Amino acid sequence: MPDLLTEALNTLRGLGAPAELRSLAEKGHAPAARPKVNIHIHLPPNFSAFDSVAQAVELADEQDVRVVGVTNYYDYAVYGDFAARARKVGIVPLFGLEVISLLDNLVRDGTLINDPNNPGRMYLCGKGTLGVADPSPRAGELLSTIRRNDTERMAEITRRVAALFAEAGLETGLDDSGVIDRIVARHGCRRDSVTLQERHVAMAFQEALFERVPTERRRAFLSRLYGGAEPKAVEEPVKVQGELRSRLIKSGGAAFVPETFLAFGEAYELVLALGGIPCYPTLADGADPVCPYEDPPEELIERLRGRNIHMAEFIPIRNTPAVLERYVRAMRSAGIAVVAGTEHNTLDLLPLEPACTGGAPIGEPLKDIFWEGACVVAAHQFLRLQGEAGFVDEAGKPNANYATANERVAAFARLGAAVIREYFGAWRAGS
Repeated sequence: MPDLLTEALNTLRGLGAPAELRSLAEKGHAPAARPKVNIHIHLPPNFSAFDSVAQAVELADEQDVRVVGVTNYYDYAVYGDFAARARKVGIVPLFGLEVISLLDNLVRDGTLINDPNNPGRMYLCGKGTLGVADPSPRAGELLSTIRRNDTERMAEITRRVAALFAEAGLETGLDDSGVIDRIVARHGCRRDSVTLQERHVAMAFQEALFERVPTERRRAFLSRLYGGAEPKAVEEPVKVQGELRSRLIKSGGAAFVPETFLAFGEAYELVLALGGIPCYPTLADGADPVCPYEDPPEELIERLRGRNIHMAEFIPIRNTPAVLERYVRAMRSAGIAVVAGTEHNTLDLLPLEPACTGGAPIGEPLKDIFWEGACVVAAHQFLRLQGEAGFVDEAGKPNANYATANERVAAFARLGAAVIREYFGAWRAGS
């Protein structure tokens, strides 16, 4: 991992001793005004709305989003650059990851969890995963397994899509290496930092199509490609990418290749091996109907407790304000810390402060809860850097120094607010 990340972690570690920060926290030491926060974005070379890490940080600075969590899939080489740029402009960096897992019993039962199309598939996030700077042997083993499985699958998908394009009359010459070449050229990243995703493949073939087939001939070509079906999109790049992915790459498509995921227990272990807090990304009415695993919120809460998950996340742009409020309030009342983000894992360059469906604003009380959750992550990172127990321990069990879950969330939030204020103070002093 680049020295930039080590330097960033040393900056966070140097904010003070835990006892000193706890003392400040109990005195109400916190930013004078609640900062804007976004706990979940994807940075390139993950598929992202951002062209570069620099653009993401610049936009966060321009939009005054002062606490930002990066949550990439499977490679974290950009985290050092992100942290260094964030430090220069006074943005608190939080580190995380996203991983996909399978629960075999729910696959067999046909139960949808937080993926509306694939029974038994659970997305899981980790927050405060400082171990990305120097993964433990077990974390490295799990990450290698994920990357190997993904690399083999994406190579085969690319081969199949290229064959389908050729059958329809367009030799693209693309293979997985060629798709990676395009990502490297677009983002200026290292080849070994690229983990191919379906969206990368769809984008590469859409670009090849637009480069070589004139607009007036695309409809006929796409109809041949789709086996005679009429294309819904011809001229808009993002829509064509989406249709290529849904018609060819997704389940039932001619280029579909089944995915091989970690079991839930392995994904959970990976988060803990990297020092993070297991966090459940809640879809809620981002699916219609709501996935059975998540409905109603009270039963979801019990399921999360049963899996030793004490933090939940929302991407509010998927949710209506009323549903978001129902879920967030139920979770927070149950002692679950709650955070929010935007993902930015499509080409839509949305504002960085989270909002609900259609851009509807999030109410101030919910913003308070999301700020509280960000503070919990900041405190967890800080304490783990100091060699102390965080919000959860190495087995994922909640910190035992508090009588109730709500006391634990509140205490970590106070400490995190003090950490964030000290970070801002150190930045102002050095700027």
